[in-house]
Amino acid sequence: MAVRHRPAGAAGPLVLVGFAEAMAAIEAAWSLQRAGFRVAAFRRAGSRPAVRHVRGVSAYEVPSPETAALETVAAVRRLCRELAPAAVLPLDDAALWVCRRLGETVTPIAGGAGAAIDCALDKSLQLRIAEEAGLPVPHTTVLDDYADGQQPGFPVMVKPSLALYEVCGALKRPTGVVCAGPEEFERAAARRWPGTVLVQPLIRGTGEGLFGHAGADGVVAWSAHRRIRMVNPQGSASSACESQPADAELAAPGGRFLQAIGWRGMFMLEFLRDAGGKPWFMELNGRAWGSMALARRRGLEYPAWTVQAALGQDLAPPVPPQPPPVRCRDLGRELVHLAFVARGPQSDALTDWPRLGTSIREVLTFRRDDRFYNWNASQPQVFAADLQQTLFSYGRKMISARR
Repeated sequence: MAVRHRPAGAAGPLVLVGFAEAMAAIEAAWSLQRAGFRVAAFRRAGSRPAVRHVRGVSAYEVPSPETAALETVAAVRRLCRELAPAAVLPLDDAALWVCRRLGETVTPIAGGAGAAIDCALDKSLQLRIAEEAGLPVPHTTVLDDYADGQQPGFPVMVKPSLALYEVCGALKRPTGVVCAGPEEFERAAARRWPGTVLVQPLIRGTGEGLFGHAGADGVVAWSAHRRIRMVNPQGSASSACESQPADAELAAPGGRFLQAIGWRGMFMLEFLRDAGGKPWFMELNGRAWGSMALARRRGLEYPAWTVQAALGQDLAPPVPPQPPPVRCRDLGRELVHLAFVARGPQSDALTDWPRLGTSIREVLTFRRDDRFYNWNASQPQVFAADLQQTLFSYGRKMISARR
């Protein structure tokens, strides 16, 4: 499905989005422009995000929250006063954290607010409320310290309870690890996690997303997709995904969960469907997600709808008829996927690691219904800039991890 974009010079209300480095920044900007909004973005100091190349988008530098979190909040607050945007749309978890702390501003936050943001950043709280709402939740042990209680049955996934931690005035985002046995578990314990951790059985299966727009009267415009490939096969954002019908058996309790936390606007409920076909709730993404391109290729303009709702517009999102399945791929992350496969698994528990030869064939095979993230025929420079940024960013991380 071709996505048409309204000219960037449209003189509509200004929307401030961030962080500009978020995977969804480009597609979110185009969604807003298509709805007639002007777009500005805040970016981390020293970064050169590809969204700067989107026609009509201005990017403003703020201190990096990973260095000086409260200074970031103050800088975004000043931007709101100077630019007077109609709304602020957070695109990643760091932006959610910042928006939660903006305090008394005249700028509405598009999407969840207040305690709903707290829940979107707290996985342990999400799991408890999700289970009460009737979503299938894996058995989870919350540990304040690894010395608390007995070691679990292996293999397990150990991951932080919070999406972000404030440590000495800076935001930290620890990543989860897979542990095959006591030795790997002890190595994980030695990492000195900044807060509580969640320990869950390692579930092998296919990642799925359930999406929609939440309003006061419930959720509309449900959609879903499954992951074809992840950037890192151990667990990460997808590099390729495919649309599928929304699972009605998950939508009903999912709607109750969102109502319980008072969520508004776009959302992603992340699941892992095991080999037996059972879906397990993993977490809520209370902001734009990396595979936003797939939703937009199907006519689902979640970012624009979220802002329109925040501005009090009478919103009944036009749900398009069910189109044929669409596959969306991020070219840069597909190439990074091959690098992760070649590097090999980081735990003995990952016995189903993809074979490099098979992965190369799959990545280099293009189907007629394939679409690409961040592609706009009238702005090919955006695609090129995003590809370059992705390869540079992941390459630097993988080199640092080897040291």
